[in-house]
Amino acid sequence: MEKQFYEIYEKYHQNLFQFLFYMVKSREQAEDLIQEVYIRILKSYHQFENRSSEKTWIFSIAKHVAIDFFRKQKRWKHQLSDSFDGETNLISDHSPLPEDIALQNESIQIMYRCLDKCKLDQRLVLILRYIQSLSIQETASVLGWSEGKVKTTQHRALKTIRSLMQSEIEKGEENCGKIRLER
Repeated sequence: MEKQFYEIYEKYHQNLFQFLFYMVKSREQAEDLIQEVYIRILKSYHQFENRSSEKTWIFSIAKHVAIDFFRKQKRWKHQLSDSFDGETNLISDHSPLPEDIALQNESIQIMYRCLDKCKLDQRLVLILRYIQSLSIQETASVLGWSEGKVKTTQHRALKTIRSLMQSEIEKGEENCGKIRLER
């Protein structure tokens, strides 16, 4: 089992950590939760039956660990909506020009604020599909849904986030106009 554990760690650690971080928005809490994920993997690896890919099985465990964490806090729905704070802990690429970084960070902040306003199911799908790059089939397996439900939820989530982002951008343009007028 030791060899398999190290292979799992090498393949999935970064993606698992990012997934948990996006869910709880706390580095320390994500580190604690990832330990719980590894404990559950070690305890149940012998039961893994290859009905799904190893990746979807592991992400399903991570999803359950995150949900258990929020349930233990007795306010998990509220906590999930607070977990996507676009103001802090952004992951950015340091290679682009400073102007590109400023525009990118502003867009990311807007996206996170809008993601915060999406329904829980929509957030889960968007994180798994676009941040973790899981396929529709893998996402369905992780969430225990049909592929149709994932597609429908993804479609609605994208429609919602586009609308919310457009509103945020328009709000920002209005605020920029107000600032200019005040000067």
